[in-house]
Amino acid sequence: MHATGDPGDVMAALGQAGYAIIPDAIPVAQAAAARADLEAILETTPLGRDEFEGRHTRRVYALFAKTRTLDPLALHPVVLGVLDQILGHYALSAPAAIAIGPGQGHQPLHRDDAIYPIARPRPELVVNVMWPLTEFTQANGATRLVPGSHRWEDEVLPARPPVWVAEMRPGSALIYTGSVWHGGGANTTAQDRLGVVLHYAAGWLRPVENHVLAVPPAMMAALPPRLQELLGYNICPPFIGYVDGRHPRKLLTRPG
Repeated sequence: MHATGDPGDVMAALGQAGYAIIPDAIPVAQAAAARADLEAILETTPLGRDEFEGRHTRRVYALFAKTRTLDPLALHPVVLGVLDQILGHYALSAPAAIAIGPGQGHQPLHRDDAIYPIARPRPELVVNVMWPLTEFTQANGATRLVPGSHRWEDEVLPARPPVWVAEMRPGSALIYTGSVWHGGGANTTAQDRLGVVLHYAAGWLRPVENHVLAVPPAMMAALPPRLQELLGYNICPPFIGYVDGRHPRKLLTRPG
């Protein structure tokens, strides 16, 4: 389901299907710069360790310690406008670059919010944004999603769920809720399919990746304040996340 860059349009699509594609969310040149940066990092990135990570797939973790080209994507105003409405207070949780290689099969369909043991029905806990840095096609492993599955209370996937394939070009953005069933596709081509998924979670939940340890403090101090907040230097009201009774951002500004 496609949407314009208007947050209200995106919200309508998310409510109906659980996902929305925003065409031309960023300039193609910006996507190309991120791709070039990540392809250099991928040269020394190992293959996945199991069927979920993908044994023919490479995943770059600790992204914001390794490249600055993704900072504007994490702070994209339309994305943050949607997150403000769905999650309210939130932080980056499990961002990763994913290069699905030739010969990789389908990733098992799953829900990203299933790691949190909170019974359904419940408010959304997780929202993801997939940024394609190469063309996403059915043949090379474009993300697969199950329309409307964000409304299902059952934790068990039906035997033959309807699957929609998110074919899209670099510069697009696929936004989907953590409650929608989805998974990476199979790559039957000779080239990698490269994308970046930025996974945001409600601010009162523990993030999947510990960004405070992943990104050195000296590097963190140079980042935009909003990105610092998204990487863990923030408080979820009323006071979740303080350090010695103070806002954690003060750790980045105090002398010595």
